[in-house]
Formats: sequence, C-alpha cells, structure tokens
Amino acid sequence: MTTTVQSSSSGRTAAAPRRKVRPYRRAPRRSTTLTLLTGLVAVYSLIPLVWLVINATKTQQGLLSSFGLWFADGEFALWSNLRQTFTYDDGVFLRWLGNTVMYVVVGAGGATLLATLAGYGLAKFAFAGRRAVFAIVIGAVAVPGTALAVPTFLMFSKMGLTNTPWSVIIPSLVSPFGLYLMWTFSAQAVPDEMLEAARVDGAGEFRTFFRISVPLLGPGIVTALLFNMVVTWNNYFLPLIMLKDPDWYPLTIGLNAWNEQAQTAGSEAVFNLVITGSLLTILPLLAAFLLLQRYWQSGLAAGSVKE
Repeated sequence: MTTTVQSSSSGRTAAAPRRKVRPYRRAPRRSTTLTLLTGLVAVYSLIPLVWLVINATKTQQGLLSSFGLWFADGEFALWSNLRQTFTYDDGVFLRWLGNTVMYVVVGAGGATLLATLAGYGLAKFAFAGRRAVFAIVIGAVAVPGTALAVPTFLMFSKMGLTNTPWSVIIPSLVSPFGLYLMWTFSAQAVPDEMLEAARVDGAGEFRTFFRISVPLLGPGIVTALLFNMVVTWNNYFLPLIMLKDPDWYPLTIGLNAWNEQAQTAGSEAVFNLVITGSLLTILPLLAAFLLLQRYWQSGLAAGSVKE
C-alpha cells in the first residue's frame, strides 16, 4: 500500500517510499543434550592426542615419574626426542618412514585408481554378470582383512614374494570398499545424459571419462583415497607376517620393534622415542585430512542450488 504526503511548497503529493518488510527468520534450534554428547565425543577423541603431545616432551625418566596428562617439572625434551628419533639406530626411522610413504603412494594410490575405473565401469556400462559382480563386491566388503592374511601369506610364499615390498603393495591394491564406494558414487554423480551428449559429439570413452567424469567424481575419489591411505598407513598385521627384514618395515612394525626392546635382554627401553615417533606418524594423516576436506565440502554443495 502506497501512502501520499502533501508537499508544503507546491501542493503536490509525493509517494512515500515503501518500507521493506524483512522476512521472518526462525532462530536455529539448539539442543543442550546434543551439544553435551558432541562435547563428550570431542573430549574422548582428543584426549589420546593430547596425551601423545604432552608425553612427547618428556625424557625416558620423566615418563615414569610424572602424571600422563601434564608436563614433567623442569624439562622440555621435545626437540631432543625428535633429534634422537631421527638419529637412533643409524636413522632407521627415516627408512621406515620412506617405506610407509612408498606403500601408501603405490598401494593406496593404485587401489584408488583401480576402484575408480572399476566402479565407474560397473555403474555406467551394462554387461552380463553385473549382478554377480555386485554380490562378490558386497561379500568382499564383509570379509575382514585379517581373515585373508594367512591365505595370502601362503600364496605369496609359494611365489617367492614374502619379505619383499610387493607382499605389502599387491594386497593393498585390492579395496572392495573403495570399489563399492566409487560404484555407488559414479551412479549418482555422473548423469547419463551428459555422457550421451559427449558420445554424440564424437568423444571417445577415455576422453569422456577423463574430461567429464573425473571432475564430477572428485569428492568420491578423494574419499576413497583417504580411506585407502589410512588403511595402508596403519597396516600392521599384514607387514608383520610378510616381512622379516627390518629395512622393509613400515612405521607401525618399526615402532612396535622399538617398544619391545624393553623386554629384550641387553637392550634399552626407548619409550620416549616410541611416543615421539607415534606423534610424527599421525601428522601426515592429519595434514592429508585438513588439505583434502575442501573436496568434501564442494561435493556436498554440488547440486544443492537449482538453476
């Protein structure tokens, strides 16, 4: 409704500006119970990390004479612990770190590539036996990796691959969960109409996949990569039964060997180096999650706005 006002000089009426009515916005709902539960989960998740950071600043004696969740009196041995970790036993920690990076790059990277190719093919191409493949993949996801470790060891021992990096890399290339994840993600993220349009324009399957499908599959690829990275980085049981040479140990097996030195006659306890090495071990995973989380955010926002 427009109102008029009388002008004092000319007698003419002028329309008063219409006042904008702001839409009512409901205040976000807050749940005290949910907030408390979230806080408890956060505390539960952060306490081990805090314990690790605090105890990485203590010497071997300080670990045994101080409270676990507080710093030792009169000492801050973080830098000396870091130096000893990298130089202890002729710098074998760096060797183990390099082995772990190699297993992750080749194993987790290869598993992500194979899962992406296979999942995309199963989602976008129809062929005989597709249902059988789906049943096999679901069954493989349900089987724990430890149940396959001993049969894998027996098979690799017949092939002469035990105590070599291939005994860790080859099993890491198979990721049933990553395959299932990329299968379901490809079916939803890549429209069939877009693929048909590219084929009509004369694009081949490989060009269509790398130029059109891969950008759309970015969040799914990053998710599968992070899962494979965590599994390979923290892999313990498979390298334990496959490797005997300490030069091929990953960090998980190497730090456990340092931890068991206290039970070996004539060996010194190096719990401070084990804790410092454990802190160094989790830093790359934390960095990977922080650097790659933007791909998850972009994936969640994709398709949320209607044009």
